[in-house]
Amino acid sequence: MSDTATYTVAGMHCGHCAASVREEVTEIAGVENVDVVIETGALTVTSNQPVDQADVKAAVEEAGYQLV
Repeated sequence: MSDTATYTVAGMHCGHCAASVREEVTEIAGVENVDVVIETGALTVTSNQPVDQADVKAAVEEAGYQLV
């Protein structure tokens, strides 16, 4: 069974931005899929276990962006 959570990321403007966020969030334990929509800032994380929002926030910040 998968868990899915959606967040909003501020500051992404291009494919490179989205790729940076996707790369960092993918490294969180249990994450199976990461979908990023640049136009809306939507970040959808699918995992095989619950993922702590603090871990997602830290990964997004590591990529240079902010979770809103």
